[in-house]
Amino acid sequence: MSTDLTLCRLHPGHVELATLRDIYRGGVRLELVASAREAIIAAQETVANIVKQGNVVYGINTGFGKLAQTRIPAERLAELQRNLVLSHSVGVGKDLADNVVRLVMATKIISLARGHSGIRLQVIEALIALFNAGVMPCIPEKGSVGASGDLAPLAHLSLMLIGEGDVTVNGQRLAATEGLALAGLQPIELGPKEGLALLNGTQVSTSLALKGLFEAENVFAAAIVAGTLSLEAIKGSVKPFDDRIHQARGQRGQIAVAQAVRSLLEGSDIVTSHQGCGRVQDPYSIRCVPQVMGACLDNLHYAARVLQIEANAASDNPLVFTDSGEVISGGNFHAEPVAFAADIIALAVAEIGAISERRLALLLDAGLSGLPPFLVNDGGVNSGFMIAQVTAAALASENKSLAHPASVDSLPTSANQEDHVSMATFAARRLGDMCFNTAVVVGIEAMAAAQGVDFIRPLRSSALLEQEMTRVREKVAFLAQDRLMSGDIENMRLWASREEWPQAILAMLPSQKLGL
Repeated sequence: MSTDLTLCRLHPGHVELATLRDIYRGGVRLELVASAREAIIAAQETVANIVKQGNVVYGINTGFGKLAQTRIPAERLAELQRNLVLSHSVGVGKDLADNVVRLVMATKIISLARGHSGIRLQVIEALIALFNAGVMPCIPEKGSVGASGDLAPLAHLSLMLIGEGDVTVNGQRLAATEGLALAGLQPIELGPKEGLALLNGTQVSTSLALKGLFEAENVFAAAIVAGTLSLEAIKGSVKPFDDRIHQARGQRGQIAVAQAVRSLLEGSDIVTSHQGCGRVQDPYSIRCVPQVMGACLDNLHYAARVLQIEANAASDNPLVFTDSGEVISGGNFHAEPVAFAADIIALAVAEIGAISERRLALLLDAGLSGLPPFLVNDGGVNSGFMIAQVTAAALASENKSLAHPASVDSLPTSANQEDHVSMATFAARRLGDMCFNTAVVVGIEAMAAAQGVDFIRPLRSSALLEQEMTRVREKVAFLAQDRLMSGDIENMRLWASREEWPQAILAMLPSQKLGL
């Protein structure tokens, strides 16, 4: 284990969104707060007493799902838990990326450590040791319907603990036994309820949704910068960003976005150069940036609150309540809150890209922008940004299809015992493609807006926006004549996917400061 990793202490039930983002980024090692251990041990003792007394309790000494009425003798409980992990490891597709797997492992640890799962401290500590050693289970991305929890992907996580399946360490694929050895561990024989506690839960869908949230924050920030550069490039009116307008409506996200745009424009010579032009009716994609992007921001904040709660939740089944000694079967594994949150993020990401593409089209239209057609000299011989906008339109349209809510779908499973499911895992997984698409669209807009600003030189924008112009020009050169642009577009996608933005924008984001 590297000694330069930042220590991240997990207080189950109280882990903040910023901490989860740190885990997603990597470079951290985990440690449970000492106070969590007592609750874990008490819950496990409750399970042990049930087994000792021979009481029949679902998930401890019965079959699962439709087989819940089948009692399992004590001497076969270890076999039951092992078989559960093996039989449920039916995932398909490419493996989840390490940044998602880190979140899955961390949120699983948090959930188990709430003291409602009845799992031994030893098993939780094994997960922490594996995380800290950089041993990541290979988890196929497909195969979960989001109830009863993310069964298949979490089974693939659990395989590692019993010495089955594969893991990766620094990108190298190894047998699980080799990964365990690197962490100083041996395969674990799972005790009563432990396999079920590991497999039940919403940690995979939640982690994928958190990834989508963090990437959505990045493209949101990029779109605020790109949109403000577009405003400058067309010498658009700043009157629609007057705080009085937005206070009169009262929408918090709208107020915050308008304030951020004003902060970005502070000190701009471009703004002062056309103060008397009387321009007040810019197209909606410029004029309504606070209204549209503010609504997106409000949705991201709502989703963030849901996901922070879910990341801290006890979401397996049944749950152990040590104060009464009861083990109660319920449905916390149903990921409907996560599915809704992911669908809401999807709507925001689609709209961020949609309005960005419209601003891009505006920049290329000489009749509306006042700039050279397609932002290039010697038009006709040169096509300029004409086809880059086609790419942006294609991706914005693709996002419309991907934004269709996944939460409205359901297919029964387990012989109709599990007759309504959330589809949260797909709802969250598709956010990765959507954020990629929107980062491309916003990146192209920013590249075009920078081209437009260069056409109105020697006028200069604000210090903050000139800094962003410099960043863009570090990625792409001014388009003096047609050239191969695919590399430029990829460079600008990376620009739009970064995390470092002006503080006026960062202050709005959920993982920086939850709540406006």
